This record gives sequence, structure tokens and C-alpha cells, in this order.
Amino acid sequence: MSPTTAFDPRAYVPAPAELAGRVVAITGASDGIGRAVAIACAQHQAQVILIGRNEKKLEEVHMTIAATSAPEATIAVLNLETALARDYDAVADAIEERYGRLDGLLHNAALLGTLTPIEHYDMATWCRVLHVNVTAAFALTQVLLPALRKSADASVVFTASSVGRHARAYWGAYAVSKFALEGLSQVLGDELEGTSHVRVNTLNPGRARTAMRRSAYPAEDIETVPLPSSLTDPYIALLGPASHGVTGQAFDAQPLSRPGADASSARSSS
Repeated sequence: MSPTTAFDPRAYVPAPAELAGRVVAITGASDGIGRAVAIACAQHQAQVILIGRNEKKLEEVHMTIAATSAPEATIAVLNLETALARDYDAVADAIEERYGRLDGLLHNAALLGTLTPIEHYDMATWCRVLHVNVTAAFALTQVLLPALRKSADASVVFTASSVGRHARAYWGAYAVSKFALEGLSQVLGDELEGTSHVRVNTLNPGRARTAMRRSAYPAEDIETVPLPSSLTDPYIALLGPASHGVTGQAFDAQPLSRPGADASSARSSS
């Protein structure tokens, strides 16, 4: 792993054309943080690939991007819960054919599952959450690695969570899946460092006004929670040239006032 550096994505202010010439794929791009980051990447001149299961919502994000002076985005419909190997291969083949490479990959799609004691956690829900949050991220990364290796400066970012760094009771499969993503990021980062131009890091967005957080904290005053659009700069910093050479590390997008109190990693696999 790279040694600890002073790089802090929270302190970075991206230039207007920060991602010009870059191709960036984002899962969970139809809503919440994924949607906000996709629009922000496009605004910073990236060619964005919107990945999700809800085609209608993806088209709405596509139209939002098209209404600006940003480069044209593309849509890749992929249901991470039901996708088979051929579905992942189809996405990888389409990216290779259209762009010839991939410069950034943000894994943002996730399921919350239920807030339940381990003793009573439903087995089917457990398997579903672990599959979407971890196994699907592994599978998509694996098929996209050839395209990432073709980039002169590629970045893989996994959206993390504070409950995936310091466990809290009742967070069950979601917390375990986020711990697993930290491990996947470290293993992959170590494997790719020195053998490719691909760097791998995690970013915990902290509290964000998403549907997932509303499910986790239904009594919370939503007006006190930051909008996803206010948290995009650290993602741009990690997906762009600012973090060149930084790999195998875990970052935060905002100071965490309540350790463990976020479920904002993503809305869902939609």
C-alpha cells in the first residue's frame, strides 16, 4: 500500500474541467449520492456511464446531464441483484467498444437490508445485501479491469460507511458488507500498485439526504442532513488527477459528528 499521505479529498476544490477527457462509470447512478456524483462528474467534463437497474430513472439523469454543456453520458442498465456473468460481460464489452478504456469506476450501489440483531437476521435478506453490496462490486470490477488497465491514470472508488469501519449493533449485513468493501479495496489496491496505473480507495460520504438514510433514521429531521450534491467534491478529487498515486486508503467526505451514524453510502442498486 502507499504510505500515508497528506492528501485529503475534503480540502480539494476541483477545477471546472477537472475530469475533461476522462471516462467514469458509476453504479447506483439513478438516485441519491450516485446521481449527484454522476451529474457533478459530467459538469466537470467527464464522459459518464450511468449504471443502474431503473432505466427510467437513469434516463432522467441522462436528460439532466444533456441539458448542460457537459459531454454526453451513456446508460448501462444492470440489475446487480439478478445479473448473470453475461450481463457483466455485456457492460464491459460496450464500454471497451465505445470508449476503449475506463478512467474511473465508482461503486456506489448498495442495499440497506434491515436493522436487526444478528440473532434474528433473515438469511435471505443477509444474502441479498452481501451479494449486491460486495459480490456484485467484485464481479463488475473484475470484468472492467482490462478497460481500467488501458487508462494512463485510472481510479476505483468504493463508497464506504462509518459502520463499515467501526461496527454498531443492529446494522447487520449492511455493516458487514461495508467492512468487506474496505478489505476488497485494500487487496485490490495492493495487487494493482506497481503493476498498473490503477489506484483503489474508499470514501465514506457521511450523513446525506438519501432514501436509504430516511429508511435508517425515519424520525430524523431531514432538513438537518446535507444534500448529496454538497458532498461531491471529494469524489471528484478521488476520481480525477488530484489523487494520482494515492491508493489503498480510506477517506471521509465530511467530518463525522456521530461515529457510525450514517447509512448514506448509496441509495440502492437502482
